[in-house]
Amino acid sequence: MPWRRKVRFRVTQSTAFRLNVPFIQELGVEFISAGDGRSVVALNLEPWHLNSWSVAHGGVLMSLLDVAMAVAGRSLNASAGGGVTVEMKTSFLQPANAGSRLIVSGYAFHRSTTMAFCEGEARDTDDRLIAKSMGTFKYLKSGAGSDG
Repeated sequence: MPWRRKVRFRVTQSTAFRLNVPFIQELGVEFISAGDGRSVVALNLEPWHLNSWSVAHGGVLMSLLDVAMAVAGRSLNASAGGGVTVEMKTSFLQPANAGSRLIVSGYAFHRSTTMAFCEGEARDTDDRLIAKSMGTFKYLKSGAGSDG
């Protein structure tokens, strides 16, 4: 497609990040950090991330929050093969404007042997809180799946 730019996909050395999530790669998510129940991902808002009002599409925001929380939860269980979202609730607080950079953090506030309970925040370049989310994630056995 003519509007597509080369996707930037940066990955830290953390084992909490998975390379085999094509949807997240295609979005252009940058993995910044993960460990000790926390994670940070980022995204520069490009034209294909926007809705008809020229602000970030809600699905893009939810995808970023989902992957940040899943990675935060998985960072507490290095033997997990990944994680799947069991439930997720997101509040959209204000629009993320075209051309801005989103920084999304995830935090696992509780874990059991099979689940992680997490929260996430999406902020823009000016540190405005764009969206807040909570989610529950089930750990998968090694080799059974991936984050996101």
